[in-house]
Amino acid sequence: MTVSRRKFLKIVASSGGALVASGVPLAPQAQARVSTVLPPQATGLLYDATLCVGCKACMVNCKTQNSVPGGALYKSGWPMPPYENGDIKLNNGIWDAPRELSGKTLNIIKVYKNGSAEVKDRAINGYAFFKQQCLHCVSPACVSVCPAGAFRKDPVNGAVYYLADRCIGCRYCQLACPFGVPRYEWDSAWPEVRKCQLCRHRQAEGKIAACAEACPTGATIFGKVLDLREEAKRRQALRPGDEYPFPIQKVGARETTLRPIAHYTDGIYGLVEAGGTQNLMLSGVPFELLGFGRNIAKYDLPRLTWAYIAKIPWVFLGVFVGGTAIYKMTHRNDKEG
Repeated sequence: MTVSRRKFLKIVASSGGALVASGVPLAPQAQARVSTVLPPQATGLLYDATLCVGCKACMVNCKTQNSVPGGALYKSGWPMPPYENGDIKLNNGIWDAPRELSGKTLNIIKVYKNGSAEVKDRAINGYAFFKQQCLHCVSPACVSVCPAGAFRKDPVNGAVYYLADRCIGCRYCQLACPFGVPRYEWDSAWPEVRKCQLCRHRQAEGKIAACAEACPTGATIFGKVLDLREEAKRRQALRPGDEYPFPIQKVGARETTLRPIAHYTDGIYGLVEAGGTQNLMLSGVPFELLGFGRNIAKYDLPRLTWAYIAKIPWVFLGVFVGGTAIYKMTHRNDKEG
């Protein structure tokens, strides 16, 4: 059975009109999906840039545990690459070093350099490593604007996750995110929006986030957000040079590394930005020099985005009705195909 273009447009227009007339938005109450309260058992990450050595083990383990090919010095068989006669079989995988987040790189380690770049974690004539990935907002704007309900927030651990089968490819999530995190797979035949999902599948198995699991220095640790906040505040309260047992892999871990406290810049990034995030950051270099905006609103953003997303059904109706009217006027003499 074939359907003419005219019939198709009539069907689409009538469906869109019925949808709007019923008063039902394209997604089931996006506003109701967004809470402004941190779940009591919410988990997250604390990244301490002063402890990072730029090894990128977190990037590689992220790709391995999330089945994301390419980039981040990725190689099939990681973390133990196959050897043949003492040589690494380079043709078994892809080696590269991505510069930005993408559909194939969900978390990335970058470097800040200034002047002679002689001293680590110093803004002038120094350098610093920093980590970029989804911060998992307490009240995420991406969830609020998604008209199809493709973005959700886990009610238990608070992870902001993505349902590919619901995505319509509008990419409103990219526009709404104040941190510019979601990335679209432009080179895929069936593209998805990709971002860190806080290893939600691993948490369901009682495991921690892959990046924290692989970090050898404790620069990235996993834990409950409330505990991570206290850990960050505890470090900032100490004097530079004081020795501190930095936990490895997760907050409160028995395995620690005793190191002197570095000089931290003011603030804990993610504590108040966009109403608060579940991934936090400490740094010795001002966050704005690392590319993290200081002008991000300190309140939850969905209170603004919902005012716009609620109007989407009417936009669709206008497109359907207007498109149908134009089609009829320009194809008056067409015969039924």
